Amino acid sequence: MSSGPSPEPPVGDAYDWFRRGTALLADGHPAAAAELLAWAASEEPEAASIREALARALFDARRSDEAAREFTVLLRLAPDDDYAQFGLGLALWRMRQFPQAANHLAAAATMRPDRPEYAQALRQVRATLAARKDAGLDPTGQPGEGLT
Repeated sequence: MSSGPSPEPPVGDAYDWFRRGTALLADGHPAAAAELLAWAASEEPEAASIREALARALFDARRSDEAAREFTVLLRLAPDDDYAQFGLGLALWRMRQFPQAANHLAAAATMRPDRPEYAQALRQVRATLAARKDAGLDPTGQPGEGLT
């Protein structure tokens, strides 16, 4: 699986790649979408809409570390983007970085208290942290010995 665009760009321009990529994402083809959206992001690196779509595609393709990087870029471009906070929190949760995930999910839930999925994800990550603490496990989710 490639980590970036292939050497030859696909037919079209950044807008075409964005449109085709978001259509692929909507149709349930996140890996293919990520490839086109990566090309669009390389042409329009400051376009928040492209970065969000790319981050979503990477997340849905289970490329959590790359999704986290894209959501981080999106937060640099739009620090008040609640969805970017939520997406980064979910990606970090998948990566077992529970404290950091909780921080981003808390920010999203604070920014948009009307979004129940934000509060639900935050409750789940906090429950994971509490269970890990109760079991004497490292709250960061890193493998190894229990807490001393």
